[in-house]
Amino acid sequence: MRAIHYASMTILNETQQNAAREDDGKYLVELEHVEKHYGNLHVLRDINLKVKKGEVLVIVGPSGSGKSTMCRTINRLETIDSGVIRIDGQPLPQEGKALAQLRAEVGMVFQSFNLFANKTILENVTLAPIKVRHMDKTQAEREAMDLLARVGVDSQANKMPSQLSGGQQQRVAIARALAMHPKVMLFDEPTSALDPEMVNEVLDVMVELAHEGMTMLCVTHEMGFARKAADKIIFMADGQILERGTPDEFFEHPQTARAQEFLSKILTH
Repeated sequence: MRAIHYASMTILNETQQNAAREDDGKYLVELEHVEKHYGNLHVLRDINLKVKKGEVLVIVGPSGSGKSTMCRTINRLETIDSGVIRIDGQPLPQEGKALAQLRAEVGMVFQSFNLFANKTILENVTLAPIKVRHMDKTQAEREAMDLLARVGVDSQANKMPSQLSGGQQQRVAIARALAMHPKVMLFDEPTSALDPEMVNEVLDVMVELAHEGMTMLCVTHEMGFARKAADKIIFMADGQILERGTPDEFFEHPQTARAQEFLSKILTH
């Protein structure tokens, strides 16, 4: 496994950091008895999960284990067959304005950057605050430039996405999600589409967000990040949560044969 170096930076301002740490101990994300099928394929099996405010949960497991599907159910990008999902105590709405409002509280960063190709970097970051939050354009641009500076790409603000590297585009995607002042951030394998030399620049940003108190759920194969940033790790296989614990517990004393096999493969490369 390659060595990982994490830079020091500050992404959230002091007010955001204080807000992120308020009500520590309160459950911000809750999944109870969640089930999901794709036809005959049972992809999520009785998922029960609680994430406290300010907690960083890293989700690991082999491909096809249901990690990304579970992550995407949290803001209803994927529907569920049964069970309950709550965000900050509120059940996830089925559709309509209530769902849109709740989605605005949940930032998500995907494997692909999903930036608007026909808009500048600055426009990508300000679009949702202006359209959804009805923020004044001047304020939105000021906050966007601050966020772009904090993730190290403010000099690229007037460029188009195609002019940036993959790592730069993913950092813009993180800034875009943060611009909505989310209560929780979801990361679905955010480094998997990047060239190896670009991975660390994205992980640096994620580690700093974790240290600053942002509630985060991260699906990743980056074990160095999991060790350094996670408060808890869950291990999934065959649509089930097989293990949950601290990084030390998971990496040093895995309890199941599936987890032991997974770690033996992923930590030897």
